[in-house]
Amino acid sequence: MSTRKVRSLSWIVVGFVGGILVSLGISVAAQRGEPLPLKGLQQFANVFGAIKSSYVEPVSDQQLIDDAIRGLFADLDPHSVYLDEEGYKQMQDITRGGFGGLGIEIGTEDGMPKVIAPIEDTPAARAGILTGDLITRINDEPTKGMSLNDAVKKMRGDPGTPIDLTIQRAGSPKPLKFHIVREMIKTRSVRGKMLPGDIAYVRISQFQDRTTSDLVRMLGSLSPKSAPKGVILDLRNDPGGLLDGAIGVSSVFLEPGKLVVSTKGRIPSSNEEFYARRLTSEHGFGLAGGVGQPPAWARTVPLVVLVNVGSASASEIVAGALQDHKRAQILGNRTFGKGSVQSVLQLSEDTGIKLTTARYYTPSGRSIQLTGVVPDHAVDDSAAGNLFQLQREVDLQHHLENQADAKRTVGEGEEEDDFVQGEIKMFEFGGDDDWQLRQAVNALQGRPILKSDPAQVREAKAKATARDGSADAAATAPSAEKKTLNDPGTAVERYRVTPQGLIRMP
Repeated sequence: MSTRKVRSLSWIVVGFVGGILVSLGISVAAQRGEPLPLKGLQQFANVFGAIKSSYVEPVSDQQLIDDAIRGLFADLDPHSVYLDEEGYKQMQDITRGGFGGLGIEIGTEDGMPKVIAPIEDTPAARAGILTGDLITRINDEPTKGMSLNDAVKKMRGDPGTPIDLTIQRAGSPKPLKFHIVREMIKTRSVRGKMLPGDIAYVRISQFQDRTTSDLVRMLGSLSPKSAPKGVILDLRNDPGGLLDGAIGVSSVFLEPGKLVVSTKGRIPSSNEEFYARRLTSEHGFGLAGGVGQPPAWARTVPLVVLVNVGSASASEIVAGALQDHKRAQILGNRTFGKGSVQSVLQLSEDTGIKLTTARYYTPSGRSIQLTGVVPDHAVDDSAAGNLFQLQREVDLQHHLENQADAKRTVGEGEEEDDFVQGEIKMFEFGGDDDWQLRQAVNALQGRPILKSDPAQVREAKAKATARDGSADAAATAPSAEKKTLNDPGTAVERYRVTPQGLIRMP
């Protein structure tokens, strides 16, 4: 390629990149009124031209531009990403509550996708996928080193198409294989029921466009004539979602005018305060058409909020606001610690970027970034100890620091988590075997709140010790003795997790 052609292409690219920066108004130089770094952009354009003309295989302009934009995000925090056409559509589908796939929220650990939470009543949940499962293969393709975005793309697909997942599960000696058929996932963000003792139980699995309306409708249906004696709001394994949903849910339980959350960033538009509001469909805040006012008792009824390590972002905003205003008791485990604001900026009709632009602060001025929300009552996932061995925000690469309390060591002074050893028998959120829910009921009824059941903790540890000892003995015993492992008397009980609870497998 001639020098003239390279120079011409360079200015075209400079105009393209510079135009994006100026139009979005988010470049550091533009924000400070400084000139754009044209020399650096010229260098970038020269590299673009060299690859375009001389790379061993042809590369399209769009691929080069997409890759270059992705590169800009490589060393930013893990929540800032470039949304190509597919990624942008997926984001819209999720926030609207519908997409084709398996029904799981995933993160990463050791370079592989890890299940943050299976979405209730989806193919993944019905197949028995559990929180904390490490996905080692997708259709026999190893996931080690696979980007999270690529893993999501491979698991999403047309309804009715099958997929095979290989799972590494804590406590399971061998990989587990699952054959799952994709479905159109229409997530219900709000579920609920009445518990004995006239206590309303409401679970929010994700904050979506319709979450506030669904919550108001659910509360009205659970106790239409009079106030219940208490409400349990379950935000466990809720990865967050829309800020509007968090403010709307907080507004159901707080008096109008109470501060819910504030944001602070580098640019003036990032510095905002959000208050609880009167929810009406007429004013277009929080409620869809046809949904009436929240019941008046919602702002005064005794309230307990359940959280755990999988409660993130919008979940933490709600829990932090209700805790600071002393409106609710928070019960469970310390939350994930995602206290940052992401703004979605559209680049074209079907692409955009999700950029971290501010930090969240609770009404008392606490930043939940890295530290999360610490519950008023620490209660394990199960009576025998904690189950969900998940990474928190502080464990993610390039995580954003907590400026408000930068010198504090996250987790300082906290007890080491006591995790259940051996095969995990998962419980149903809101089911009869839900230990944290039982303690929430105790909190509302004035009974003692237990972190765990000491007898069950001892029993679980004893079983784990015996199992480990048996495994060591089997490893050192003569090969002839190993045949006894096939004795039907040593068979392991297996269960499948369903929306109705645990079903014993034959």
